[in-house]
Formats: sequence, C-alpha cells, structure tokens
Amino acid sequence: MSLPDSASYARQPVYSVSALARRARIHIEEEFGLVQVEGEISNFRRPGSGHWYFTLKDEQAQIRCAMFAGRNRHVTTAPKDGQQVLIRGRVSLYEARGDFQIIADQMMPAGEGALRAAFDALQKKLTDEGLFAAERKRALPALPAHLTIISSASGAALRDVLHVIARRYPVLAVTLIPSLVQGEGAEASLLGALAQAGELDTDLVLLTRGGGSLEDLWSFNLETVARAIAACPHPVVSAIGHQTDFTIADFVADVRAPTPSAGAELLTPSHDELIAHLAAQQQRIERSFLQEHRYLTQRLAHLGSRLQDPRTQLRQKMQLADDLEARLSRALAVSLQQRRQLLHGISSSLALVAPARSLPGLSRRLTAAYTALRRGVEATRKAQRLALAAKVRALQAVSPLSTLARGYAVLLAEDSETSRPLTSIADTSPGARIEAFLADGALDLEVLDVKPDQSLITKL
Repeated sequence: MSLPDSASYARQPVYSVSALARRARIHIEEEFGLVQVEGEISNFRRPGSGHWYFTLKDEQAQIRCAMFAGRNRHVTTAPKDGQQVLIRGRVSLYEARGDFQIIADQMMPAGEGALRAAFDALQKKLTDEGLFAAERKRALPALPAHLTIISSASGAALRDVLHVIARRYPVLAVTLIPSLVQGEGAEASLLGALAQAGELDTDLVLLTRGGGSLEDLWSFNLETVARAIAACPHPVVSAIGHQTDFTIADFVADVRAPTPSAGAELLTPSHDELIAHLAAQQQRIERSFLQEHRYLTQRLAHLGSRLQDPRTQLRQKMQLADDLEARLSRALAVSLQQRRQLLHGISSSLALVAPARSLPGLSRRLTAAYTALRRGVEATRKAQRLALAAKVRALQAVSPLSTLARGYAVLLAEDSETSRPLTSIADTSPGARIEAFLADGALDLEVLDVKPDQSLITKL
C-alpha cells in the first residue's frame, strides 16, 4: 500500500479539531442510530449532577457510556461495577475529548432483553385486539363500600394499602385474596385469585405488589393474566411496583396507579375532601337561603306598603272579641248548670233501678222459673212416652206382620215393570210368576191353575 503524496492532501479541506470532531459525531449518529448493547459495567461514576458515567466492556473491547439524570431515574436497580446489563441508546461522540460513546436511554439487567421483546410483542398484540382501548375502561365508584385486594399477604405493598385506607376511608370493607406475585406458581395463583374476585359481591378489585425487576414483575406481563383482568366483572385497579414500572396488567386494567399507596388513594375518597365537599355544599345552601330570605323580605316590604292602617279595625275586633267572650262565659255557665241538674236527675233515676237492688229478686224469679221449666219438661216427656206406646200398640194391631205370623201370606204378582199385590184370582193366570211373603221369608211361585171356588174359604 502506497502512502498518499502531498498532492492528494492538497485536495482535502483543512478542518479544525472541533469541526472534525463535530463532523465525526454527526456521521456516527446518522450511521448507527439506535442500538442495544450488552456488556459488563466498570468505572461507574455518579457526580453531583445526577448523571451516570461508566464503561461497558467485554473480553475484547470497551465503550464509554453516559446516562443522564432525566433517563436514569427510570432504572429500578442501581448499577454497580461488574454487573452485566443491557443498554438501549444511540451511538455518539463526545467532542470535547473525542471519545466514542453511547448515550443510554434505558438500562436493564442482562437477560431482560428477551423478556422485553416478549413484552413488546404481547403489548402490540393486545393493543391490536383493542384490549387496552379507553372505551372499554370502567369508571371507579365514587364511594365504594367493598374492596377486594389481590396481593401477597406478607408484602409491604399490602401494608401500605391498608395504612392509606385506614387513614383516608376507614369505613371501607376490605377482603384480601392472598396470591403469589412472582416465581413458580404465580400465574396459576393470580388466575385463581382473579376468578375468585369475580364471584364476590364487591365494588372493585385492587391488584398490587411492590417493585422489582422486569423478571420479578413478569407474572403481570403474562397474556393469561391480562385476559383474566379484562374478563373480571368488577373494575380493576393495578398498582404494581414503582412509578417507573409498567406491566401489561397496567395497560389492561381499568385504572393504573403508579404505586400501591397511590392506588389506595386513587380508589378511596379522602375524609378531609368529603368534609370540604360537605362544607361547600353547606355554603351553597346558606347562600341560597340568604337569597331567598332577601327576596321574601323585599316582597314582604312591598306588600306591607300596600296595607292600610289596621288599628281601627283591630280595636273594633278586640271590643267584639270581649263581647263574645262575655256572652260565651254566660252561656257556658247556664249550660253547665243545666247539665248538672240533668246529671243529678239521671243519677237519682239510676239509683232506683240499680242492678244491685234488683238482682236478688231476679235471682229468685230465675230459680223458680228454672224449677217450673224442669217440671214441665218432665211431664211433657212422660206424656209423650205414653202416647208413643199407645201408637205402637195400635200399629201392631193393624200391622200385616201379625197377620203373617198367624199363617197368612202376601202375594205379589211380578211383571216386567212392578210388583203389585194380588187381591183376586183375576189378577193372575196360569204360568205367571208370584212372590209370596211369609212371616220368616219369601217364596218364588209359579201359578199352575186358577180355581174360582168360593168353597175354598171354608178350608181356611
């Protein structure tokens, strides 16, 4: 390779150091754009400005990096030397020293890159389905009576939430559904808790846990959990991690709170605010009352100006009232005297017919009447028994049963319709069926012959 000669250099422009550094920076930024780089942190510095300066290296190379305070406040885990991280940012050149560097926008522990990619893919999928749409979000009740919390029973997030509720809105009834919030089994636990919350008679559901890395919060980035939140019949508030932590659950929930404490404040009305609201309402009522009072006062004054002096009529009415009072007093006295006399007469009459005076005589009369009644009943019953016995004897004398008992019979001629008694031989004929009734039974007979012979009577 031959070295360039002087003529070759003569055709090139002459740059100042700063101009060349600026041109190199612009070229590098336009060429690379946004990059993701994974490596090990070394020489980490944090000056008073709040910016972070460090070196990202691997076995063969190293690159200077800077992350300014406006960006590094979103990093949940403070970096340290020797830590493997994934940074996202843009390639640039620090002109003052001519250092090739990366200006970092995001930093996360190494290994979160795949999780972040999965997060972005699921976020896009659910966004396209409309699961994050604002029109499907439900409003929170202004004065909830029952809150269901899904969280770890031993986590600090739950303690923070309960502390805020006790301070702001202690009348709120709270039901805790304990659930795993990270690690193995967290997905099934969260799905079971959301299903159980859906069956409760509650006003809203708070899904909460403390902060952590993307991996720690991954249970809230699962598609199954997101769809369970969307299917919950009650409004859901997500309060997961710190203000800088965002999960899929935050996007699908009806309301996202930046922290557990903020979530508790978001869903509970402030006792002080309610008092202030009531005070404002009272002031409005008082103002309305004063306006109405002024109006009525003005109207009364207007009507009063139209009235004539009533004192003359008032004096006449007072005199008339005195006359009426005197007449009423006299009438009452006369009426009272009359009623007293009437009462005295009634009392005297009642004394003459007092029940106590007539009871002994009435009792004696009742006893005598009862005795006479018993005697009359006995005599009547005796007379009726005698009359009945006579009638029985008379009936027995004319009864056909007595005749039958002496050897006679009653004959009935049978035909197709009725049976009729036979009183003459003309009522039957040979071959006819006859029923004969004796004293102890009946006989079915057939007529063999009819003999009109009066001499037969002598045989009887």
